Amino acid sequence: MTKSIFIATTEPYSGKSIVALGLVNMLLGKTKRIGYFKPVINVDPLEGKDAHIETAISYFNLDIRYEDTYAYTRAQALRQMENESRGNMMNSIIRKYKKIEEEYDFTVIEGSDFLGEGTAFEFELNLSVAKNLGAPVIVVSNGENRSTAEIVSAVLNVNRNFLSREVQVLAVVVNKVKSEQLEDVRQLLTNAFSNETIVAVIPQNKSLSSPSMREILENLDCELLIGEQQLSNQVDNFVIGAMNVPHFLNHLKENVLIITPGDRGDMIIAALQANLSASYPKVAGIVLTAGYPTEEPIMRLLKGLETVIPIITVQTGTFETSQQIGAIKSKITGDNTKKIQLAISIFEKSVDLQALDQKIVTFTSEGITPHMFQYQLTKWAKKVIKHIVLPEGTDERILKATARLVNEEVVTLTLLGDPKEIALSVKRLGLTLDLSRIRIINPAHSEYYEDYVNTLYELRKNKSVNMEMARDLMTDVSYFGTMMVYKGHADGMVSGAIHTTQHTIRPALQFVKTKPGITVVSSVFFMCLPDRVSVFGDCAVNPNPTAEQLAEIAISSAASSQRFGIEPRIAMLSYSSGSSGEGEDVEKVRQATEIVRQKRPDLKVEGPIQYDAAVDPTVGKQKLPNSEVAGQASVLIFPDLNTGNNTYKAVQRETGALAIGPMLQGLNKPVNDLSRGCTVDDIFNTVIITAIQAQEE
Repeated sequence: MTKSIFIATTEPYSGKSIVALGLVNMLLGKTKRIGYFKPVINVDPLEGKDAHIETAISYFNLDIRYEDTYAYTRAQALRQMENESRGNMMNSIIRKYKKIEEEYDFTVIEGSDFLGEGTAFEFELNLSVAKNLGAPVIVVSNGENRSTAEIVSAVLNVNRNFLSREVQVLAVVVNKVKSEQLEDVRQLLTNAFSNETIVAVIPQNKSLSSPSMREILENLDCELLIGEQQLSNQVDNFVIGAMNVPHFLNHLKENVLIITPGDRGDMIIAALQANLSASYPKVAGIVLTAGYPTEEPIMRLLKGLETVIPIITVQTGTFETSQQIGAIKSKITGDNTKKIQLAISIFEKSVDLQALDQKIVTFTSEGITPHMFQYQLTKWAKKVIKHIVLPEGTDERILKATARLVNEEVVTLTLLGDPKEIALSVKRLGLTLDLSRIRIINPAHSEYYEDYVNTLYELRKNKSVNMEMARDLMTDVSYFGTMMVYKGHADGMVSGAIHTTQHTIRPALQFVKTKPGITVVSSVFFMCLPDRVSVFGDCAVNPNPTAEQLAEIAISSAASSQRFGIEPRIAMLSYSSGSSGEGEDVEKVRQATEIVRQKRPDLKVEGPIQYDAAVDPTVGKQKLPNSEVAGQASVLIFPDLNTGNNTYKAVQRETGALAIGPMLQGLNKPVNDLSRGCTVDDIFNTVIITAIQAQEE
């Protein structure tokens, strides 16, 4: 059994960060505590932090201090080598690593970056560290600007060096390979290596190598005139604006940076207009060269615009500036979640995760952590891709979540709304979203509209719904989206970002209806606490359930818990534990508990029980010493909506827990509600659990 993996390369800008991010994400899906260690870093701690380490810690919220993640700076390591103190240096590296190894389930070790002076000793140092730490290696090689023969030769040479030092190579990853070379490189390396070594070939990806406007600002000696809020804009192309405007417009490409002399006010205006136009691609920003001051009327125009793009001014000439921008090497930083998610997605598509997992770690942890839970959700959703409709297609949060869902290939999506409005919003938000990969429907102009109207009329005519009312209702996105699910044109629906819960679920209650044997629709939240995931029900739908309804909610919640990989141990919550309390409210919970035991004797259930006795092992043992639920409850059932809704929000706000849901349970087909204060992550997670629910149908 191994507890670490070493990621090594032989040159700068090889793409180690893609492998490191993908590896940490994979491991966090299996175990609780992941350590990160980089023996030698480039950046002096007094000047800043290592970008790779900081990105991993911040994005994955790793429970490790930055100062514990490295042993030496590059300058310190070079001094050790000059003083012939290599032995002392290695001892220090081992001591630092062993402290991490003792505290964490698994450690990702990242080799040096090969930047700056002293690169000659780095490969030898990486070999020595891997051998002394007993860590198997993933070798990362750079295929950029190389022939197929050169790529294969470089990989085989590196592999021989590691093998000659008796260091095991688990996998070789070749990054930045041209699409036309992919299959040849993969086949040649697969033939060269035995089955003991995993071969992965990662294609070139412009979105990962392209710098952001912020990186351009940081790398040039320049001044930002306007557009600070859009500095995350990605630059995939650049064009020099030295021609007349009509010819210039013909050269615009998606996410283009325009480099033009500062006195070309016509170029600035043309660029701004092109960015606002649906007929032209998105403009990432403008760099004004040669130090020309921007004229006052142009600046007044810029300051009066509601939406602007970043505009930077430099003293250097246009040619020199374009060369400097072309030389910028983009980094994946912690604040660029779009790039991080893309890197992880590319890693998962390119690497045989199952084979790698079998080689590097065979243990499983007890319980399920939030990251394990979210990792498993995505894996489950990808097993059978489902089609989800999002009625609130013009909401910014919905569009951002859509971009992420599409890029990660988790579900198929339909958005409801005006296609032109959605397209403009996608462009304005700077989203990487190929609209051809989703379906956009305007309900009133849909090919389904007449059929849906007639169906609604037939279903509800006995409830005083006439044809005119049916026509009116079917222009409502909630009704249209729910009808898509009812008719099988979508597998599930997620709504509620801008609509009330009642507005979202009323159509489902009217004609999707409940499953056989279910009398009450209820909801659960998956509460991702720091060290566990608990199921809270019902916190969104039923104001004051009866004992029978409470029992049904508990049974449904236990089924949901089990479906999502959480062993159900049900706590029927009240203000007293066991037989100590009296009163109407306690009695209702007591009756509900007995009903659960009668209907489902296979379930572990305790009630009435107080929250602290349900989740705290010490308190649980004191109050209910013989209970198999007390102190370790995973499904917590609240006696009424007032208690449940306030408790989940209090826990969420005070602990920083991620609350996924509410997930509705009991309907014939999955329809789920969002909070109007939902985040992009909330939408992403709710769509995924809806897709998983749909897999059961």
